[in-house]
Amino acid sequence: MTKTTLTAIPWAATTATAAAATTTNQKWQITQDLTLISSSSKHHQYIAIDYTTFSDEFYTSQAQKMSDMMCTLLKVGEDPLEGLMLVDAVQRVGIDYHFQNEIDAILEQEYVNFTNSSSREKNYQDLFHVSLTFRLLRQNGYYVPADVFDNFTGKEGKVKQKYGKDTRALMGLYEASQLSIEGEDALEEAGNFSSQLLNAMMRTSRNCNDARVVSNTLKHPYHKSLAKFTAKNFIRDYNGAHARKNALQELAKMNFDMSQSVHIKELVEISRWWKDLGLARELKLARDQPLKWYTWSMAALSDPRLSKQRIELTKPISLIYIIDDIFDLYGTLDELTLFTQAVNRWDFAATEQLPDYMKICFKALYDTTNEIGYNVYKEYGWNPVDSLQKAWASLFDAFLVEAQWFASGHVPTADEYLKNGIVSTGVHVVLVHLFFLLGEGTNKEIANIVNDNTDIISSVASILRLWDDLGSAKDENQDGHDGSYITCYMDEHQGSSTDVARQEVMKKITEAWRRLNKECLLPTPFSRTFIKASLNLARMVPLMYSYDENQDLPDLEQHIKSMLAL
Repeated sequence: MTKTTLTAIPWAATTATAAAATTTNQKWQITQDLTLISSSSKHHQYIAIDYTTFSDEFYTSQAQKMSDMMCTLLKVGEDPLEGLMLVDAVQRVGIDYHFQNEIDAILEQEYVNFTNSSSREKNYQDLFHVSLTFRLLRQNGYYVPADVFDNFTGKEGKVKQKYGKDTRALMGLYEASQLSIEGEDALEEAGNFSSQLLNAMMRTSRNCNDARVVSNTLKHPYHKSLAKFTAKNFIRDYNGAHARKNALQELAKMNFDMSQSVHIKELVEISRWWKDLGLARELKLARDQPLKWYTWSMAALSDPRLSKQRIELTKPISLIYIIDDIFDLYGTLDELTLFTQAVNRWDFAATEQLPDYMKICFKALYDTTNEIGYNVYKEYGWNPVDSLQKAWASLFDAFLVEAQWFASGHVPTADEYLKNGIVSTGVHVVLVHLFFLLGEGTNKEIANIVNDNTDIISSVASILRLWDDLGSAKDENQDGHDGSYITCYMDEHQGSSTDVARQEVMKKITEAWRRLNKECLLPTPFSRTFIKASLNLARMVPLMYSYDENQDLPDLEQHIKSMLAL
């Protein structure tokens, strides 16, 4: 999950310039990353102050409020639109894991009604209702055809005139279009057209609140955003009954406080692990950002109950960043080749000719991987170390390809670059670890599901790689000459401008989202938790790679400070 790479490729820069660029990539400077993480003692002292304990009264109150919300869900479920709106609200404030059975019952009945043509013709004549139903069903894995919108749109996806000023309906359609899959160009066009109408409304609206809601919808559509990042805005703008809004707000606040306490404790444990590993002492030029690395796990696994999995998942994420820096900043091509061979052989004997820092890194990788494999075995009865090692080997192979490009001066085609870049993101390594940490690979046959780079994994990796390259070209003052997809595309298509190349990148990001949406539909071999985590990683990408004019990441800082009360 890292900026892997080609910052050091010769068509992008000299080696010295590449090192400077990598230093720029390390600019991540949220104050707490320095004061809490770099010094374990300071970190523990700070965290000790901020531990939160919860009284019996707190838990009793939470249980009562959850019981009330369950009753409300069951009651409003009798009114299809009202039930769906409450399901949407519960999901948007991040408390849906408490009510999954009730939500499943509502959506299962809605699916039966919605896919019955006579029922749909009779009961689904409102564009907002259809849009909300379509989105919630697809988000829950149900396939419903995009032609349910045919009654509301004309040629080229344009919304019929009578809906042209219906803000709620247009926002619903725009949100629904984010779940389009390959071959649903009409839905994509309808989403684009609704976006144009909403932008026009926003510019002419005299109601600041309405304009803000529209703006937030366009910037952060629910399906492509982290619920925890957008929850505050949603609660502020929620138009439901006052009592219901209060109930949602109180439950969301309780959930947030408990999650925050859990996350801070996890950060202490990760900080201790990272300090004890010793790699930061050995590799002075490498990134030392465990808070930022943990944010990936915190985003992917939003359920507070998955604490053990978040802690374990942060370990391979940390090692991906460090190994990336070794390839970018430390190793010669000969050393990197031997390093890659050692990982492929998974053998300490193969490290004899390596410099000490590589031996130390290999040991950390070997020990951490075996420890995770053994912990999975104790929990679920299957040791996935072979699959984990295979994932690491594929990452090293991809890193080595980039190093060979650097050494030879070879400029790959855009397709060559992207094919290798999908692997060098490290997403495959992360999701393979997560698959087993969730207990999904309990025998060799099931384990083989993720041993290859499946479409759900490659789609997330494509989104990360392309967003990374898009951010690098624009926000790191490298004018597209950083060895990114944009660079390769412009070299391959002589005369193309940076703007044209960037448009191609955005097109490919859209295509990757379509593939990802399709992979999340039933039937699927993956659990709901794994699918949601994969989606959350894709949703996290813009926060990680949207640099401002100062090459900072203000949205990411805001998110971390909010989640951890820093």
